[in-house]
Amino acid sequence: MVLEIVHPNSCIRGCCRSDSIPLHLSSSSYSLSLPIARGAESVVYDATLDGKRVAVKKPVLSTSDDINKFHKELRLLCKLNHQGIATLVAAHARPPNYMFFFKLYEFGNLSQKLHVEEWNPSINQALMITRQLANALQYLHNIGIIHRDVKPANVLLDKSLQPHLADFGLSEYKQDLKQVTLENWRSSGKPTGGFHKKNMVGTLIYMAPEVLRKEIQTEKSDVYSFGISINELLTGVVPYTDLRTEAQAHTVLEMNYTEQQLTAAVVSEGLRPALAGTESGAPPRLLSLIQSCWDADIHNRPSFDDIITELDLIMENNKILKVEENILPQSSSIDDITQIIQPYKENINWFVQGENILKTVNGSGLGVENWNIYSDSSSVYLPVLSWGSFATCGRRESMEDTHFLMPHVENQKDVHMFGIFDGHRGGAAAEFCVGALPRLLLQTLDHATSPHDALKEAFINTDVAFRKELNSNSECKSKKEYHPGCTAIGAVIVENRLFVANAGDCRAILCRAGSAIPLSKDHVASSPEERERVMSLGGEVKWQLDTWRVGQAALQVTRSIGDDDLKPGVTAEPEVTETILSDEDEYLVMGSDGLWDVVSNDEVVEIMKKTVKEPGMCSKRLAMEAAERGSNDNITVIVVFLHPANYPFATLISSLSLQGTSFICNTTSMAIFLSFLSL
Repeated sequence: MVLEIVHPNSCIRGCCRSDSIPLHLSSSSYSLSLPIARGAESVVYDATLDGKRVAVKKPVLSTSDDINKFHKELRLLCKLNHQGIATLVAAHARPPNYMFFFKLYEFGNLSQKLHVEEWNPSINQALMITRQLANALQYLHNIGIIHRDVKPANVLLDKSLQPHLADFGLSEYKQDLKQVTLENWRSSGKPTGGFHKKNMVGTLIYMAPEVLRKEIQTEKSDVYSFGISINELLTGVVPYTDLRTEAQAHTVLEMNYTEQQLTAAVVSEGLRPALAGTESGAPPRLLSLIQSCWDADIHNRPSFDDIITELDLIMENNKILKVEENILPQSSSIDDITQIIQPYKENINWFVQGENILKTVNGSGLGVENWNIYSDSSSVYLPVLSWGSFATCGRRESMEDTHFLMPHVENQKDVHMFGIFDGHRGGAAAEFCVGALPRLLLQTLDHATSPHDALKEAFINTDVAFRKELNSNSECKSKKEYHPGCTAIGAVIVENRLFVANAGDCRAILCRAGSAIPLSKDHVASSPEERERVMSLGGEVKWQLDTWRVGQAALQVTRSIGDDDLKPGVTAEPEVTETILSDEDEYLVMGSDGLWDVVSNDEVVEIMKKTVKEPGMCSKRLAMEAAERGSNDNITVIVVFLHPANYPFATLISSLSLQGTSFICNTTSMAIFLSFLSL
């Protein structure tokens, strides 16, 4: 791919330069298609650049720090040139769009290959991947770079199954890391996110003991992660589980270990994943090499120079072709190989499936004109709304929360809808629900007698539709024990009445005269009432490690959409509350359990008192507080103010039309607002 480079070829700041990689593109030269991967800080799209397919990594930029990270990663990527590193072909480093354009690797990442497709590589293939990955890491270390997040999800496979190391968002030069010490961190004050965000980075199950002790990473930390990853390649098992299915991995990890317990076991007890056995075909010398890579003492771990020397001996002893040689048979074409091993493709877009749900259900149409307006609007208190949201992966590797904001439904000024869905065992249910539930809720308005009944019916119908779609899909049928689900909370405001429907452990509170009023209760197995209800319907509830859990899936929640294997005990029927609003009511806060696990109802109110009274900023402040307190889950927060905020910038907010800020998708408005604050 040869693209014209327009000089000066630099980013908007002038800090990123390249002689061979275009750093600013015309909008006509590329087009983005559907997302193919989502991470904690970015979304990857299938795209076209200059008529050829590429992968586009588009970071989520909410703060100036995020933009700084983009430029830092771009400067690093511009200096990399190695066959084992994902190839950057272009970038757009000027506002409003910041993007990385990479060569498209048809077989997806190694984690998908192992745990979604359940691929069992031959020992030859495993050794080829191991050798090439080691060579890429040797190259990085030789030029002074530590990757800091080596794992199968960051290893991309091309058509010939050769690996390419990707995702350098956490990478650092060794000399920069050496300048960071615990002492100067303390003297500089606590940064947002605490020590974890500044030094302790990576993915928990691949983190070396010294990283878990919050020490500074070295090349030997990459060696440890490499050893864990190669063992996963040989076993096909997610570390510290006995499962091949990645969608259930975090549930099992939580069931067997809390994050603190796993950290303590790795650091103090020397816990490691179950080592691959001889049945995998792995030579004993390779298994010994893996063990030396994950040795607790960094001085006992080999360098990548040593690792490559040892791998070459292992491959020669096993009469395996070296990675530099063509691993495809000369008589075979790429098309022949592709027919044998099909590349992973995410064929199901669950959001679109949810959006299209009304094509398969009966109904007279959409609209709110048939809603029963309870009283004469001239004689009741009417709230004046502003709203905002913020969503973050937090410490999870992937985002399984979704949410929607639908103010002024169908152009009705006094009808508003908001909702949050928290996925588990994968994100399919949450993605489906955010597309389907608002539409099914609108459909029920034609015949429901009240918003109360409409909410309950919409939850149940969404559950039925999702499970039907899941069971009818052949791709899902091929996945063993694939039963994704999500908890859900929805709010409808009609004039002065607030309806909240909840199924699971998302939560909503109302601040009335400075006090927190709960609008929902958590549906969890630790609740005697819920436990008894599940068991009365034939569900299994038992104490596992630290709390009551439902069924073999070890689910803590007792109400959800999806979770087909746990029906009817785990019902989708929500509990609905109705509240008449008055001028004492200040705001509504809705959140996934990632917020409520570490922040109480009353603490939310106290935090809100100390935050600039703009709903988008308040949403972000609450989510960041939960992250700083150690929330282990995705975090989504919606804040709805019920009357105009009384603070100096209220007029400014109104004039900028920032009433509907959503930080996950509306960062431009926030940047404008922050620029005014700095005047």
